[in-house]
Amino acid sequence: MSDAPLLSIRDLTVEFGGAPALRGISLDVHPGEAVGMVGESGCGKSVTWLAALGLLPRTARTRGSVTLQGEEMLGARPSRLDHLRGGRVAMIFQDPASSLNPVQRIGRQIAEALTLHQGMTGATARAEAKRLLDQVGMPDAQRRLDAYPHELSGGQNQRVMIAMALAGRPELLVADEPTTALDVTIQAQILDLLQALRRERNMALVLITHDLGVVAENCERVAVMYAGRIVEEAPVAQLFDAPAHPYTQGLLDALPPLYGERGPLAAIPGGVPEPWAMPPGCAFAPRCARARPTCTFQVPALTRLRGPHRAACLLAQPVLELA
Repeated sequence: MSDAPLLSIRDLTVEFGGAPALRGISLDVHPGEAVGMVGESGCGKSVTWLAALGLLPRTARTRGSVTLQGEEMLGARPSRLDHLRGGRVAMIFQDPASSLNPVQRIGRQIAEALTLHQGMTGATARAEAKRLLDQVGMPDAQRRLDAYPHELSGGQNQRVMIAMALAGRPELLVADEPTTALDVTIQAQILDLLQALRRERNMALVLITHDLGVVAENCERVAVMYAGRIVEEAPVAQLFDAPAHPYTQGLLDALPPLYGERGPLAAIPGGVPEPWAMPPGCAFAPRCARARPTCTFQVPALTRLRGPHRAACLLAQPVLELA
């Protein structure tokens, strides 16, 4: 993995109508690495990348910096963003049924991406679209080119979305809940496909998911988000072995055990606060069994604990490392 990041996000904030959806996100993604982003719905995982790629509505107020190998993306000209999006950074959205055009054939939709990012047209674009469908494991790819999205299954439509994302030969692929609403067998196939493509192309991958098991199997580093902030970031093995933030510990405790006696799941009480009703101090304090009085008024900084492990918790203590 290269020391220089491929994409850097610094102090990214997003407001909708004055309510903070993101509250200072900083994250690096290096060439070829797989980064997982986890957290409950409403924590800001998807908004982070929609903001980074300039895909939020005009009503959103965005500040901060998003650089792609030194080139600023926030506030870039639309013509430049059209080149970067899909060409260098691609995104697979949560629901392929709502992302694909229902009145256009699959082959035409993939060919449009090839025309925009590689200048291919006609028979050349169609042949490349078939090759991409073959690459993502689409059965009978030649015939599927003339199919409409409603004629395909959920897993097949997800493969179409991946093929469209790969059409521009991106250096970074952001997969937003790529296995939502798919059965477990198809989920495993899609995740195996993403890993194979990543290794083949040395492509960086950001995997947005609720599933910690998916992160453990497919990512090298993980960022845990809560209420518009990254509250913990660490290599996957280090985070699973020694989670430092109570929220991360709660997510891990909520996983059902594979062995031993059955028992009730240890759910985290309450819910993620709404952006317009953010509590003072630590946003997780109202749900935290370990909260102290200082947690209710002091916002914890994301502090380095050991090596690349960081956590935003007043209870997390840095570990002094020997020189």
